[in-house]
Amino acid sequence: MTRTTEPAEPLSAEPLSSTTLLRFATAGSVDDGKSTLVGRLLHDSKSVLADQLEAVERASASRGQDAPDLALLTDGLRAEREQGITIDVAYRYFATPRRRFILADTPGHVQYTRNMVTGASTAELTVILVDARNGVVEQTRRHAAIAALLRVPHVVLAVNKMDLVEYRESVFAAIAEEFTAYAGELGIPEVTAIPISALAGDNVVEPSAHMDWYGGPTVLEHLETVPVSHDLAHCHARLPVQYVIRPQTAEHPDYRGYAGQIAAGSFRVGDPVTVLPSGRTTRLAGIDLLGEPVDVAWTPQSVTLLLEDDIDVSRGDLIVPSADAPATTQDVEATVCHVADQPLGLGQRVLLKHGTRTVKAIVKEIPSRLALDDLSLHPHPGQLAANDIGRVRIRTAEPLPADEYADSRRTGSFILIDPHDGTTLTAGMVGASLTARPAPQASDEDGWDF
Repeated sequence: MTRTTEPAEPLSAEPLSSTTLLRFATAGSVDDGKSTLVGRLLHDSKSVLADQLEAVERASASRGQDAPDLALLTDGLRAEREQGITIDVAYRYFATPRRRFILADTPGHVQYTRNMVTGASTAELTVILVDARNGVVEQTRRHAAIAALLRVPHVVLAVNKMDLVEYRESVFAAIAEEFTAYAGELGIPEVTAIPISALAGDNVVEPSAHMDWYGGPTVLEHLETVPVSHDLAHCHARLPVQYVIRPQTAEHPDYRGYAGQIAAGSFRVGDPVTVLPSGRTTRLAGIDLLGEPVDVAWTPQSVTLLLEDDIDVSRGDLIVPSADAPATTQDVEATVCHVADQPLGLGQRVLLKHGTRTVKAIVKEIPSRLALDDLSLHPHPGQLAANDIGRVRIRTAEPLPADEYADSRRTGSFILIDPHDGTTLTAGMVGASLTARPAPQASDEDGWDF
C-alpha cells in the first residue's frame, strides 16, 4: 500500500510563516565587518546561548577588549582568531518568530574568494558589506560579479561603519549609487542598500537613532520579509544516482533501487523516465522514502526510485522525465570562477564533476576573461589565474546531460578537479553569462560574451 505525502511548504512563493527558510551569505572585503555583523544579528535576535556568549566574553577579555567581540561567534578556527580574519565558511542556524535562517559567513580575503563561491552557491540572498570609509573596492566588485554569476536572487548592500563617518547620508548615498550602477551592468535587477554600524548595532536588528534620514528596513527586517521562492521545485525533475541498492534479502530477492537526492522538480509513480547519458526509457514502478513507499516525491528529498524495466543504471547516471530530458554533450561551454592558486591553461587535462558523475576532460579554449574594474572583456587570455572569471570550452571524454545554469543551479553547475591531487580548480556554470563590454581596442573574434 502506498501513501501520498504533501509538501510541508507550498512549492511556490508563500506568505511569511514560522516554517519559511532563507539561505543567505555574507561577503565583502577584509575588515569590512562581516563576522561582526553576523555576531550582532545572532546576539540582538537572541539566538546566542548563554554559554556561547560567556565563551566569547572570556576570549575577548583575554585579548584586552572591554566589550565582547561578537565576530568570535563565527570566527571559530584558531588561525582566524589569531589573525583577526575569516578563513573558512562559517555556517550558522538561527530563527526568529517570522522565519528560519541558514547563514554562510564567507571570507573577505582575496586568497579565500573560493570559499565565497561555496557559501553563495546555494544562497537565495547575499549581503555584501562595504566599509563606509573605503567605498566600493575591487573585492566588492568581485563578490558582486560572483553573486550575479551564481544567480543569487536578492542582493543587499550593507554600508558598514557608518559611525566612523559621522553617520553622513551623503557618504551612504554615493556608495549606494556607485554599487547599484555596477550591479545593474552585471545584470543584478535590484539592490537593497542599508546603512549600518555592526559594532554599535545601528540598523542591524533595531533602527538607528543616529540616521533619521534613513527610512528603510533594518537588516533583520529585510531578511524576515524578502520573498522566498522555491525555484527548484518548479525546475525540470532531476535525480543524480548516488547508489544502486540491492539488499539481497529473502523478503525482497529482486529488489533493485536507485538512490539519490532529488536535485530539482518532482517524481510520481508511473511517470515515463529516461536514464542519461544512455538514453534508455522506462517508467517509475515505485518510490521509497525513508523505507516507506510513496506516490510522489520532490526536491530536496532523498529517495530510492524503482524502475519497471531492468536496465543498466549506475552511479553518476541522471534519471529525468522523458518529456523534458536535457540534451547530452561532450562540448561544455560555461562561465567559470577559477579558485585554485595554480592557473587554468589551454590543453590542461582535468576531471569534471557534474552531480554524482565525474569524467575526464580537457580545456579546449579560454575565449575571454572578465576585467572587474570596468567589466570589459579580454579575449583569449591563454589562462585564468586565481579568482579570475572567464569563459571556457571544455571537451569531456563521455557525454554529459547538463542543464543551462539559468534553468537549474543544481544540474547546471560543475567543478573542475586536478586529477593528480584532487584539488578543486574551478567552479563552472553551464551557459551562464554576464553583461560586459569589449576591452578597449580589442574584439572577441569568436563572438563569446558574458
